Amino acid sequence: MKVIHTADLHLGQVIYQNYERVDEHQHFFSQLTEWCKEECPDALLVSGDVFDIQQPSATTKKAFNDYFVSLHQACPHMHIVITAGNHDSASRIQADNSVWKLLNTHLIGASPSVDLLNSDDRTWMDNYIITLDSGYIIALPFMVGERQALIQSILDHVAEMNTDHKPVVMMGHLAMTGMDATGHDIEIGKIKTLDVEAVGKGYDYLALGHIHKPQTIGHQEDCMKLECVTYPSGVIRYSGSALHVSCDEQYPHTVSVVDIDKHGGSVSIRQLRINELRHFYTLPLDDASYQSEEEVLDGVRDFCINNLEGGYIRLRISYDTVLSANFTQQIYDLIAPYNGMVRYNAKIIWAGAPSSNESVQQKPVFEIADLQQMTNPMAFIEKTFSQYPGLDLDEVRQAFEEVRMEILREKEEKEAKEKTKKQS
Repeated sequence: MKVIHTADLHLGQVIYQNYERVDEHQHFFSQLTEWCKEECPDALLVSGDVFDIQQPSATTKKAFNDYFVSLHQACPHMHIVITAGNHDSASRIQADNSVWKLLNTHLIGASPSVDLLNSDDRTWMDNYIITLDSGYIIALPFMVGERQALIQSILDHVAEMNTDHKPVVMMGHLAMTGMDATGHDIEIGKIKTLDVEAVGKGYDYLALGHIHKPQTIGHQEDCMKLECVTYPSGVIRYSGSALHVSCDEQYPHTVSVVDIDKHGGSVSIRQLRINELRHFYTLPLDDASYQSEEEVLDGVRDFCINNLEGGYIRLRISYDTVLSANFTQQIYDLIAPYNGMVRYNAKIIWAGAPSSNESVQQKPVFEIADLQQMTNPMAFIEKTFSQYPGLDLDEVRQAFEEVRMEILREKEEKEAKEKTKKQS
């Protein structure tokens, strides 16, 4: 069984509040289509975060349709399996499933309810199992909390079906213990991770999404190898995201080509390196820092002239440097003639400690770019909690988590009621 594994497309992303990435996604899908034609996989797996937001625009939805219709036309015998991630609307992904099945494409958005474990009827499992001539795919979308018993019940069901010992691939969208979260704005220990035991036993390859760095859990030394690497059955892998989703993802991005000889056999993985349309750069390029505003403007001007392919730029400036009030506008004016090929991340890297006669308060706790991109209220609280004596951060985190879980629980209940109403 051969599959191509990718994840975290983030279609419709507007990066740094200014820049749509339509041409970058087109560039990625052009490569993906060629790889699918060359490799002729049994299936293409997309493990969550198909869209960047839960309510993508009509233009973004059309782009999704165009990309995957083209993939089907290029490889009509290839199955395409797409699962919802935490950025996606589960119901919106699921709603189109019956139509897309006509094109050998399976959209799995709604996660199975834990209540199903108490049911004698196991037909619900068919919604998450794609049976191919070459093997089985268990397509699980993003799920809240541990569901070890539920996952294992599906794996056991497939094991009963799998009398010919065909390969078993499972998909998931989660944070796994032992992952390398480089490039993500998360702290290990403050994010819920699942141990290997929590995802059950019985799969040959677990195709994960959610973490953007390509890596095989337990084999971090192989994360950037382009040559084929073979492991015994039971491999857990993040394919990585399609694009660099932020400037902190300073590593190559790839898709994974996975060959499995039989259930319980060997799993061989090759990485195909994605040629990004725009790369991320920190100026100056020599790891130094700019010492004056004039140096900064000259450096940006030189980059624009000498880098014809453009890219995203971020600036490293000495902490002591004084910038004029219209500094950011000057940068935007410099890059404007390059028609979006050069793009600016306004979050400056301040190099060096403040001088002894300078108050730390001269530099803002948050820059404009921080506030523009902030989605987590705890990030704001954690950076400003010194202003609130006696505040217990652990209690605040717990409160936010309880609210978040309650919202998700209500959402699941609402979706279950709507499903029951439709069935009746």
